[in-house]
Amino acid sequence: MILSKQPLLFLSLSIMLYSPLSLGLDNDNEQPIYIDSDTASYDEKNDVSVYTGDVIFTQGSLVVNSDEMTFYLKEGAIDKVVAVGKPARFKQSPGKGKGDIHGLGLIGEYYPGSQKLHLINKAQVWQDGKRTASDIIVYDTKASVLMAGDRNSKSKRVRTTIQPKSKSKKK
Repeated sequence: MILSKQPLLFLSLSIMLYSPLSLGLDNDNEQPIYIDSDTASYDEKNDVSVYTGDVIFTQGSLVVNSDEMTFYLKEGAIDKVVAVGKPARFKQSPGKGKGDIHGLGLIGEYYPGSQKLHLINKAQVWQDGKRTASDIIVYDTKASVLMAGDRNSKSKRVRTTIQPKSKSKKK
C-alpha cells in the first residue's frame, strides 16, 4: 500500500530515533534523515518500509544511492536496512582533514544492533588512495574494522591497493 501521512510520520520518527549508518562524523546519527524516491510503501503488519526508484538517502555527511532500499523495523526501531542497486553506493565524511569513505556493492546490508555494514557482490571500499575489492566486504563501524573475502572459499580473492605517499621536495 502507498504510505499515508500517519505511517509515514511513524516511519520517519522511527528512522530518526535509530540511524542506519554511523560511519562518519560523530553527529551524523543525530541529523535528520531524508529519503527521496519514486515510490514508497509501508507494510504496517510486517513493519517493513520499501523505497524504490533512484533512492537517495541523506543523513548529515552520509549519502546512500540505490535502486531500492528496504527498512526492516522491530518494535519501532530499525533492525536491518537493505540497499540494492547497480551498484548501490555510499559516501560519508569521517571527519575534518580525512578523505571521504566511499563504498559500493550490488547489495548493501546494515545491521544497527551490531553496527556492521555488509557490501555484497562486486563490493569495493576506498578512501585516500586505499582501495579494497571483493565479493563481500564487512565493515564493523563501531570497531572501525574492515574484513574482506570468504575464508571458506579460495576461488574468490580480495584485491587491495595502497597508493604510496608522494614525497614533497624540500626547497
